[in-house]
Amino acid sequence: MAKELKQSFSKIFSKNQGTVNGNSEVVEILNEYCIPDYILLPNSEIKEGCDVPKCPLIIFINSKSGGQLGGDLLVTCRSVINKNQVFDLGEKTPDKVLHQLYFNLEKHKKNGDKLSADVQNRLRIVVAGGDGTAGWLLGVVSDLKLSPPPPIATMPLGTGNNLPFSFGWGRKNPGTDYQSVKAFLEVVKDAKEMKVDSWHLLMRMKAPREGSYEPIAPLDLPHSLHAFHRVSPTDEMNKEGYHTYRGGFWNYFSMGMDAQVSYAFHSERKKNPEKFKNQLTNQTTYAKLSCTQGWFFASLKHPSSRNIAQLAAVKIMKRPGEWIDLHIPRSIRSIVCLNLPSFSGGLNPWGRPSRQKLHSRDLTPPYVDDGFFEVVGFRDAWHGLLLYAPKGHGTRLAQANRIRFEFRKGAVDHTFMRIDGEPWKQPLPMDDETVMIEISHFGQVSILANSQCLCKSVTAPDSPSETEEDGYDSCKDTFEEEGSEERKKLGAANTFRLPDDFEISNLS
Repeated sequence: MAKELKQSFSKIFSKNQGTVNGNSEVVEILNEYCIPDYILLPNSEIKEGCDVPKCPLIIFINSKSGGQLGGDLLVTCRSVINKNQVFDLGEKTPDKVLHQLYFNLEKHKKNGDKLSADVQNRLRIVVAGGDGTAGWLLGVVSDLKLSPPPPIATMPLGTGNNLPFSFGWGRKNPGTDYQSVKAFLEVVKDAKEMKVDSWHLLMRMKAPREGSYEPIAPLDLPHSLHAFHRVSPTDEMNKEGYHTYRGGFWNYFSMGMDAQVSYAFHSERKKNPEKFKNQLTNQTTYAKLSCTQGWFFASLKHPSSRNIAQLAAVKIMKRPGEWIDLHIPRSIRSIVCLNLPSFSGGLNPWGRPSRQKLHSRDLTPPYVDDGFFEVVGFRDAWHGLLLYAPKGHGTRLAQANRIRFEFRKGAVDHTFMRIDGEPWKQPLPMDDETVMIEISHFGQVSILANSQCLCKSVTAPDSPSETEEDGYDSCKDTFEEEGSEERKKLGAANTFRLPDDFEISNLS
């Protein structure tokens, strides 16, 4: 009798408690984030009497990011909230998860379930991984056009972590133990929602007359899943005789020396994944590669044929329908189209120009929701080191709503490009054909930001007061009318397919 009473008491006491990762740390189920199973699982009936969670969450984790950190975080999160709302991206893709969830929500709402409506309106998403992982999730949410679109918080687990850093989530993982996860989720619950511009990237190149159908070797394509994918034969963007790729980004597109260093890092990580087990090691290796690629002595190590002005003709659009040539100094070897104030581990290439400098060059303060990105150039690695100075910045080239690169036959057969941390080696024309890349505005996504956020919004109360004084007038609505039929999707959700030999650890 005493033994049965003891067992009964133990069950009552441990009902909402447990241990994490096999250690003695006692955890408590965080019910304010929990979503009932009947909303999460298919073919479930409505369950009455469930409490409405204050902050219902769906959590996506790249378990291969950050060495062992991703796996540890997965175990902890599944122990503190309903395990059916925590997903390992190596096991389930976000488009399938969100399709099922919103199907269930709509079904239960039609059957009169008020809790489903409350969950849908309050839902927030957490994605834990590197910039590539965060971009994958942002692309999927953009393509699915969820209503209302859930705001997304990014937990840093990768190497660069520019996206999390921009919105105040830091550059290093906040921890995977119970107390760290609990503290992080509390910040997510109180975080403010911020609209951020999305950018559509279109690449088109002539199909080869002979040989492989694929213009780029599969291993050289970005593993960032919102990035380049061949459009299906029935897609309206297809052009006969050409390969067309499309994708999206939220932080930056770059080309040149920075992308070459990033490509060297990713290539080394593919060859020797066992050497890249934690963030500190990854960042140290990245710094070493920056020194060994020759960009500190670019004038000696790299021919002028690699300079941006020699590689491509560049045009920008600041007003609807008006393409203008962008003058790029011949010394520029790297170009960045920047949407957020964080690049290469938290540096700001655009800097903080004074009001007088902005006015003299017909520029506006850099906002993340104004329908414009900043275009910055660098001569070499020494030029890049200026970003560490208090007032350091790259060469400010322009602000634009669209940009177009047209590559023709030249002295080099390839260059390096990067999109939100995911690099690739891009072949250049060897005959009279043209490779074209065009970037244009693609609506906005909702991202969660905390008090340490670096980004500024046009509509936020705490944005700089220069907005009205500088005569800022966003023309993004006008821009979006042009060519909108051709750019309906980023391709992250409906064209996404994982190749059989894909290894998610290659995704930062």
